[in-house]
Amino acid sequence: MKEDVTNSTHEEVQRYYGETLQSSDDLKTSACCTSASPEGHVREALTLIHPEVQSRYYGCGLALPEALDGLRVLDLGCGAGRDVYLLSKLVGEQGSVVGVDMTPAQLEIARTHQAFHADAFGHAESNVEFLEGNIERLDELGLADGSFDLIISNCVINLAVDKLAVLRSAHRLLRPGGEMYFSDIYADRRIPAALKEDPVLYGECLSGALYWNDFYGLAAAAGFAAPRLVESEQLSIDDEAVAVKTGEIRFCSATFRLFSLHDAESAAENYGQQAVYRGTVAESPDALRLDQHFRFEAGTPTPVCGNTARIIEQSRFSAHFDILGSRCCHLGAFEGIYQNDVFANPATKAASGGCC
Repeated sequence: MKEDVTNSTHEEVQRYYGETLQSSDDLKTSACCTSASPEGHVREALTLIHPEVQSRYYGCGLALPEALDGLRVLDLGCGAGRDVYLLSKLVGEQGSVVGVDMTPAQLEIARTHQAFHADAFGHAESNVEFLEGNIERLDELGLADGSFDLIISNCVINLAVDKLAVLRSAHRLLRPGGEMYFSDIYADRRIPAALKEDPVLYGECLSGALYWNDFYGLAAAAGFAAPRLVESEQLSIDDEAVAVKTGEIRFCSATFRLFSLHDAESAAENYGQQAVYRGTVAESPDALRLDQHFRFEAGTPTPVCGNTARIIEQSRFSAHFDILGSRCCHLGAFEGIYQNDVFANPATKAASGGCC
């Protein structure tokens, strides 16, 4: 019975994104839209994306972290390929991008424009590949363990029935020190079962949303320690029929980053360490923001907890930082930096529209 329900949900999602939605104008809520303004280098890359690919974009954030040059990237739930092609431009010819999606109609659009984007980016040949598959069953696609530097996902994991399976596979596919950087929809409570059966609410990225506090447990179970909230933004429900169904439930879009670390701790501990950003990430010469708590001014020593030092030391950011001090002396808890509730983030605001 559970398998029947899962298959039915997958079929509804395929139908919604392959047939019901013909462009982002057909969306009933702002959940699958991005209101954040992209950085200059991203805005420039966006001007090169084919209009048909742009029109089929349903993301809820900017799933594009820093220092992308030369990376091998996996996009989970790539749809018509907008983020894949953005990444294709940003990783350069020495990098590569694989997009996975289970909706044939979306992938057909993505594949149609491979040559167009290679030419627009000045690449000798396309550095992207699109695979048809379910992100809950990535083991069926022949992707090698530890073969990706970065995994992104943009407003898709909420559509997965088995979200833990997605996170576990992501952890398996990342190299040590690799990163999962993704935007998704979260709720301020667990969604009632009856709403999860509503195909419109599910397709609009609402009724499949995780309760934010459950996300941290799933991330830990998948092997990811110390999730980092980058930003969050409350959503408005402007469609009256949808608002009646969702009632008092609040939703927000949030961007998290997860790193594949060894020796990570379960809490923020203080060892008296500091991090000094060298200012060497091309798009962020003056300062680099890791998450909502840590923003590193170039050349300025910044106190960091043990896990933040581990992230810097073990990830691609190691080439851009100096870590001062060691973990030989524990000074207690690193106080006052973590507020995990995505609805309590001071930067959170209501969003009713976006780049859709």
